[in-house]
Amino acid sequence: MKSKYETVKDEIKSWIMQGSVLPHEKIGTENELMDRFRVSRHTIRQAIGDLENEGWIYRWQGKGTFCADPSKRTKSSHYKTIGVITTYISEYIFSSIMRGIESYLSSKDYTVILASTNNNIDKERKCIESIMARNVDALIVEPTKSALFNPNINYYLNLETNQVPYVMFNAQYPQLQAPSLIVDDEQGGFVGADHLIGLGHKKIVGIFKTDDLQGVNRMNGFIRAHRERRVPITPGLIISYNTEDHREKIQSEVKRLLEQYKDEITAIFCYNDAIALAIINLLREMNLKVPEDVSIVGYDDSYLSEMSEVKLTSVVHPKRAMGEDAAKIIVELVEGKQTGSAASSVVYKPELVIRTSTGPAK
Repeated sequence: MKSKYETVKDEIKSWIMQGSVLPHEKIGTENELMDRFRVSRHTIRQAIGDLENEGWIYRWQGKGTFCADPSKRTKSSHYKTIGVITTYISEYIFSSIMRGIESYLSSKDYTVILASTNNNIDKERKCIESIMARNVDALIVEPTKSALFNPNINYYLNLETNQVPYVMFNAQYPQLQAPSLIVDDEQGGFVGADHLIGLGHKKIVGIFKTDDLQGVNRMNGFIRAHRERRVPITPGLIISYNTEDHREKIQSEVKRLLEQYKDEITAIFCYNDAIALAIINLLREMNLKVPEDVSIVGYDDSYLSEMSEVKLTSVVHPKRAMGEDAAKIIVELVEGKQTGSAASSVVYKPELVIRTSTGPAK
């Protein structure tokens, strides 16, 4: 549990990092801060003393406490340091992306500070505050719940004000103009669905995560493939889910549809390979064969695509290459070889790897 002075200290740092208080603006007198936080003078002095030593603020005798110039803050080390904020740290594609980032940055003698939001907006705020408190040189960020408005936008705008470069990968916040590295997920959804329709499948279930832009765009591509092929989408066959939804809920909905439509549903397009593998296991429990009864397409071409006895047809995600490219761009920004406005964003063209999980419709 935080002490009172640590709570005060963290809150003042949060004001500064969000840009609520700009360099050389007044934060308040001791009395004003005591009233605001309802703590003793000793607690305020302890918090202010730490912040001053770390270069966050400065005191002007008789006038109050002011926000310091960010360049005056104490570095955590004499090495250049990049903060990396990702939604998850796991054995899925995120570990490959991180290997790409870390391998390039270490070759350039940069150090890395890593944090994970678990796709939670409150945790993203804490990650930004924790990493920026260490006065990193730049950030590489995977947006959290990118399909929704993010109340942490002010943190990123303040980075721009203080000329701290940042790059986003896998998605981007539409309110910002930072360089980004993304897959053309709309086209990825199209090529996956188009492959199934080309095999003669008419009733195809689509499963999409819709609080991230990747899922929304994949769904848009899925729908476009049906329209261009003039294959109507049966109402109710698109399943959407959010970060907080359990996988069992998705499997339960798929099972309900398969039982409702009997043999009519012959294919399923999945948001990612992890969902696809769970659906293959569900089909096995229902005594349905892949691809003889139901064809399955995944997304990301992760290591999971070859784990099952049925090898998964999947849309390729660049993974390690994306991580390396993000690291290259951020190093160029830090070293002044290009500016944030001139830095090029990267859009990767998706490709479909066809394996044994898809076949002609019955």
